[in-house]
Amino acid sequence: MANFSKSNVPQFSVDVYQNEYLPEGGREVNAIATVTSTGGGTVGSAVSAPHLYSAGQTPDAAVAIMVDCSGSMDYPPTKMRGARDATSAAIDAVRDGVHFAVIGGTHVAKEVYPGDGRLAVADARTRGEAKQALRKLSAGGGTAIGTWLRLADRLLASADVSIRHGILLTDGRNEHESPGDLKAALDSCAGRFTCDARGVGTDWEVKEVTGIASALLGTADIVADPSGLSADFTQMMEAAMGKEVADVSLRLWTPMGVQIKFVKQVAPTVEELTDRRTEAGPRAGDYPTGSWGDESRDYHICVEVPNAELGQEMLAARVSLIVPQPDGSVQTLSQGLVRAVWTDDMAASTSINPQVAHYTGQAELAQVIQQGLDARKSGDVDGATAKLGRAVQLASASGNEDTAKLLSKVVDVVDAVAGTVRLKARVAEADEMTLETRSTKTVRVKK
Repeated sequence: MANFSKSNVPQFSVDVYQNEYLPEGGREVNAIATVTSTGGGTVGSAVSAPHLYSAGQTPDAAVAIMVDCSGSMDYPPTKMRGARDATSAAIDAVRDGVHFAVIGGTHVAKEVYPGDGRLAVADARTRGEAKQALRKLSAGGGTAIGTWLRLADRLLASADVSIRHGILLTDGRNEHESPGDLKAALDSCAGRFTCDARGVGTDWEVKEVTGIASALLGTADIVADPSGLSADFTQMMEAAMGKEVADVSLRLWTPMGVQIKFVKQVAPTVEELTDRRTEAGPRAGDYPTGSWGDESRDYHICVEVPNAELGQEMLAARVSLIVPQPDGSVQTLSQGLVRAVWTDDMAASTSINPQVAHYTGQAELAQVIQQGLDARKSGDVDGATAKLGRAVQLASASGNEDTAKLLSKVVDVVDAVAGTVRLKARVAEADEMTLETRSTKTVRVKK
């Protein structure tokens, strides 16, 4: 592990976990890269990078809150009331000096506050005005989420800041624009701002909400009861206020002859990154990771190396954390190395690294939950039982207790270790949607 951070700024480290030993003819190398950012916002002053700043400084950030105001938000009326209260709570959590706006979303997007294509700068006065403006929020109209995102993008782009973030709340399906329109909006916004997405109630489409969060490198969740919105919005905004390094990318350099099979985030959630690569020079590519505060994430990297003789070793990949600079260059924050060593020691070459084994299971867990729920919806009882049984087995083996509890609301567990389950005859819609929405959440390796 190498650490290139300077003092008094968020410090990044990369730790690589792998079994570097391959048998004769072995070509696949797997590694888990744990990326950790610590110390940001607690000490000292910023360095030249505009993405890095510390406590006591004006946060270099802008946020846009997008609130669903479609007609369905009045059924029941507690949804609209909960959305107003939650937005008010989120506004209270915006730090002084942060640029912010509130957007009301129907089949069109409207500026609720401050208006005129501007962002407000947070202080006691503007927070008060924004909360007054929330009284104008009322339900009526359709749902076209792409228009909300495009307005948020225009507003956020007007601020000369590094960190741009959105919070989006919806209660229904995106029925007033085509899936292509939403995808085009997401493609347009990707890399320009990050966005957390929440579904309230049970009348929205899980894959739409999780797809928004995935495309914009944010979090997704369900708030089945509108009374829980205020706490969730406060937590989301506090997390957004804690972000201090923007536009961080995982740069993967590989030697000649090495092929990248996949790159994925595996903690705190499973997120496929392979197809998001942008080329960064000879044999190097960048994978976006969004904005960082004090946190740690794990990435699974799998590469295929050329054939080599026993006793040979090679650098299979170099993993770097990079952040762009105003002059077009990049700052390397930290890096780690992935190695390959060929050996005839069977015990060494057949041993599976615990982190690699664990996250391979967690990725499979997310996949079989989705497959099981899809099979259940289509009426394939045997397929659903087999997939969800495997999910119970994986959750039990890895200690993923939260997912195990969610699974127990959809199936009756006969034997968790063996993965023997029965589908429940009746399942609350909120329970099924919660399992699907949170299926990609992972736990770390048990110590």
